[in-house]
Amino acid sequence: MVQKKLNINKKLKKLKTILHGYKSVLVAYSGGADSAFLTAVCHQIQGLKVVAVTANSPSLSKDELLKATKLANDMCWNHLVIKTNEMDNPEYVRNDGKRCFFCKTELYFQLKSLANKKGFLYVANGSNFDDTGDYRPGMTAATDAKIVSPLIDSELHKKEIRELSRHMGLKTWGKPAQPCLSSRIPYGTPVSIETLEKIGFAEKTLRENGFPIVRVRHFGGLAKIEIPVSDFGRFNEPSTRETIKKRILEVGYDSVELDPLGFRSGNLNSKIKNL
Repeated sequence: MVQKKLNINKKLKKLKTILHGYKSVLVAYSGGADSAFLTAVCHQIQGLKVVAVTANSPSLSKDELLKATKLANDMCWNHLVIKTNEMDNPEYVRNDGKRCFFCKTELYFQLKSLANKKGFLYVANGSNFDDTGDYRPGMTAATDAKIVSPLIDSELHKKEIRELSRHMGLKTWGKPAQPCLSSRIPYGTPVSIETLEKIGFAEKTLRENGFPIVRVRHFGGLAKIEIPVSDFGRFNEPSTRETIKKRILEVGYDSVELDPLGFRSGNLNSKIKNL
């Protein structure tokens, strides 16, 4: 345990050294555990010019945007919200295996333009060391745009970031991962604002009924719910199940199913590992 703490503190020290060397940095801040931690540490570095920037996109639920803004205000961080236009790109809307690449390319274009305008030397994302494993075309976009990933460079894993965040008193330390809403749409099914809004509403309904870890996968008229298997008992209580299904059907779905395999992060990526 002592050695583990020493290793984490060593990585945190390395992170702070990296950040100090940037002189000025614009952070891609979504409000998730990783980007919130990075933003918090940046604001601790004396002499570092920093601003956190959140993209107001149809693929980010309104709830998540509000939470990200509130946290930034509560922490007195320098924070801006910008609009991104990935929905204007037919290659993004087509939703093939490179959808995330086109989304991040748009995001990083906007962030780099803003950084140049305001005189920031670096643009940083909140990718952590675990992100180097899964299928993540967005990482290619980051490399192409010369975006820095200080959490990766510090070799900080998700669990370590959560532990450090908890020690710092960040409310996001235990926050479930919230990938963009487009990740709930199977590759090959076009992305639309209407679909994203339906997914966002369905997931909000589940969270409001006590299921914080959730994905609602969109299969045309079918909303397939993924929650941890340990939550199946609560979900299948008749009153809870019927309340949730009723609200999701009201937003435009024809049917609602509980995925018997439970919650699997990145579930839809399994079919495109070799793309």
